[in-house]
Amino acid sequence: MFTTTRISQIFVLDQDEALDFYVGKLGLEVSADIDLGFMRWLTVRVPGDSDREILLEKPGPPSHDEATAAQIRELVTKGALGFSVGFTTDDCQKTYETLRAKGVEFTDEPTDRDYGIDCGARDPFGNHFRFVQHKTPTS
Repeated sequence: MFTTTRISQIFVLDQDEALDFYVGKLGLEVSADIDLGFMRWLTVRVPGDSDREILLEKPGPPSHDEATAAQIRELVTKGALGFSVGFTTDDCQKTYETLRAKGVEFTDEPTDRDYGIDCGARDPFGNHFRFVQHKTPTS
């Protein structure tokens, strides 16, 4: 059976703009940026977490014909693809303030929940992501 989750994927409309956002604003690092000829394989990851990568994929060939790619772009822009990725942080409020100062668009301010302090935002394309500061278990 499976042992880990290694790569997840987010549709982006422009990979260079995605790099500016995910690396320049969120503080992720480039894991791979490879021209495969038929597509650009562009992944990012949280610094220090070499076990998980996020593929920043532009809709189109070889996975999609142009009509399908256009539909995906429309859904991404509407924010209709739902939750895309979740991050953890040691300080949700501080992360929120740092990212807000960088111009990140938020959908939910930090909110205290049963599992921790949770916050939601969108990337420049419409993808929703969240980050949470988990509560420290009490014993």
